[in-house]
Amino acid sequence: MPISVQAFLDECSERLRLRLLAGESGMGRGIAGSRVQEAGLAIAGEVFPSREGLLQVLGETEVDYFRRQDPERQPELAERFFAGPLPCAVVVGSLPVPTLFVEAAERASVPLFASDLPAAGFLEEAGRQLYRLFTETTTVYGVLLEVIGVGVLLSGRSGIGKSECALDLVLRGHRLVADDMIHVDKLGPATLVGRGNDLTSHNMEIRGLGIINVRDLFGATATTRMKKMELVIRIEEWDSSREYDRLGLEDETIEILGVRLPSLLIPISPGRNLATIVEVAARNHLLKQLGVHSARHFVDRQARRARGSGSQ
Repeated sequence: MPISVQAFLDECSERLRLRLLAGESGMGRGIAGSRVQEAGLAIAGEVFPSREGLLQVLGETEVDYFRRQDPERQPELAERFFAGPLPCAVVVGSLPVPTLFVEAAERASVPLFASDLPAAGFLEEAGRQLYRLFTETTTVYGVLLEVIGVGVLLSGRSGIGKSECALDLVLRGHRLVADDMIHVDKLGPATLVGRGNDLTSHNMEIRGLGIINVRDLFGATATTRMKKMELVIRIEEWDSSREYDRLGLEDETIEILGVRLPSLLIPISPGRNLATIVEVAARNHLLKQLGVHSARHFVDRQARRARGSGSQ
């Protein structure tokens, strides 16, 4: 879904150092994608379908080319450029903006901005900001780990032992992604990627110890910046009045950003080694991905044996 130029300006003006020069009446135009396009030959009057809906960047090459054209041709080039299917344009690198650009943009109601960022820096940062705006995101609370290659989210009430379990798994050679607050990005229709933030990255809170830095304690291989989320393990205290799944025949799921992830409920009580259970759950998840469902195979074998005994 496109985002308006106004929303882009509101979110990114400070980082991109944007100043509006013309075309304020066109702030409702839609930016259709996260790709940022250098205008290139479009300034010469060439129109490319691939530029439709994309933010256009005018750097030193485009501005110099325009200024070297016959003065009688310049108004036509400016009019043709801003009449094209573009949501907005940005002149970068503190370049003097041709007056004809400002006038043509105003007539066409195309927002025209200036930025003092150099072209390369603007392209990189604008691409990063647009990617962020076009990506569905949310925040969940828990601990995200990479366990034998599987992105496992541990969830449960505060103080139930998620961080201690994660620390035990790190000691076994698995990797921490984030503790407590996890930012989730939806990439494509069925892919969720979890990550921490810059402030809490690599840190974990262990009651009695306080904040520890996993990367400093155990080395760079003990952490990873982000990970695809594949399995959610919900941890709760054992409730003797509740009936828990003992066979594992039912494949439960939990929905995050419209994506359904396999989910397990693990009750804990004294004597249960939670880290071992999580590690086995990750291994079992990989087996299921390969088409091996141990619980169903067990039930099938029991059913075949029962049929065989009944026929005698």
